[in-house]
Amino acid sequence: MAEAVILKKILEELMENAKQIRQEELEKFSDQIQMAKRVFVAGAGRSGFVARAFSNRLMHLGLTVYFVGEPTTPSIQEGDLLIIASGSGETGSLKVMAAKAKEQGASVAAITIFPEAAIGSMADAVIHVPGVTPKSELESKVTSLQPMGNAFEQMTWLICDNVIMILMDRLGKTEEEMFKLHANLE
Repeated sequence: MAEAVILKKILEELMENAKQIRQEELEKFSDQIQMAKRVFVAGAGRSGFVARAFSNRLMHLGLTVYFVGEPTTPSIQEGDLLIIASGSGETGSLKVMAAKAKEQGASVAAITIFPEAAIGSMADAVIHVPGVTPKSELESKVTSLQPMGNAFEQMTWLICDNVIMILMDRLGKTEEEMFKLHANLE
């Protein structure tokens, strides 16, 4: 049986990147979620797909959560949290959302390659993800064997799952309790 060589290299890359994720950032990010009255989640493109899945898991924890852009998403208010996934940290629509959230007295948390970029600079909590993206003029300190922002998106999936597990522990939630909130109109 032939070994999936490229898959193994991708996993090795992700393992190296995972070593650079700081537990303190995961904890502070989780703190922001716990302190929020309501959680709003946003991302564009493929990062938006990851963000949407994260909002779904937060709902499974019993939190009041909205994915930005849906017709049923209310206005953000003081005491709320906006979570943004953006590799570049400079996506125009997401920068506007972060600024609007801050104007309304909400907190902002970001998952990004560039904490020093606009969105990270506005954030109250940032998870710095090693990765590369062709969408930034800032220079990344890492390289990737994968095209485009693949490594960022993959790491963001894993980071979001890690945050969910931190929150499960803190909130005393079990998988069985979460499953009770799983969609049943499928």
